[in-house]
Amino acid sequence: MKEDLSEKLQKILAEAGLGSRRQMEVYITEGRVRVNNQLAKLGDRALPTDRIDVDKHPLRRKMIAQQKLRVLMYNKPEGQVCSRKDEENRKTVFDHLPILRNSRWIMVGRLDINTSGLLLFTNQGELAYRLMHPKYVVEREYAVRILGKVTNDMLHRLKTGVLLEDGEAKFDTIQLSGGDGANVWYHVTLHEGKNKKVRRLWESQGVTVSRLTRVRYGEVTLLSYLRPGRWKELEGPELKKLLKTVSL
Repeated sequence: MKEDLSEKLQKILAEAGLGSRRQMEVYITEGRVRVNNQLAKLGDRALPTDRIDVDKHPLRRKMIAQQKLRVLMYNKPEGQVCSRKDEENRKTVFDHLPILRNSRWIMVGRLDINTSGLLLFTNQGELAYRLMHPKYVVEREYAVRILGKVTNDMLHRLKTGVLLEDGEAKFDTIQLSGGDGANVWYHVTLHEGKNKKVRRLWESQGVTVSRLTRVRYGEVTLLSYLRPGRWKELEGPELKKLLKTVSL
């Protein structure tokens, strides 16, 4: 009976807004988590009545359960870093977000320093986990400016599969969207955007990505009037639509 009420420890921590499930697994392996004063390990579960400490601070689970779900759309400019702190003291995306009490913002789908556009942030770990996990098949769309000659053979290879150093990858769709000569814009979609995959796919064909912007994540499209470095909170129908895409 107790097992039916328990939950995976990393899920509990993620739902508390401490970070994604993967980040919480790192917390556990680093010895930063205790359950009932016992050092936790990967695979541990916890009951609602268990005491959980993170970095020697108790997790206030009742307060967490009462928190309102929040999701932000953020327009990241080039040059900002997708981390909470930067060793070179560069501006990070977290510097521009509203302050949360008794929780923290979890970033959904990081972008490299030279990529701009849509980032999502939420205070709920389960939502962040589902939006990033491949099994929920959340589509990402990017606007890409290409420097170099793009041929039909290149486009065919990019849609059928290219062997990169970490395995085969491809775009789901490629759509010409403007420009001429050496600088042409395309919109591409794929279901996984990690490890600079968009850049690496194009550059595997001998062309250069001169601009890269994420314009959509699942059902959320970057608003044209949202200036770089600004955020907007999702509410009402747009928030419900986002939750529905990952069965929440």
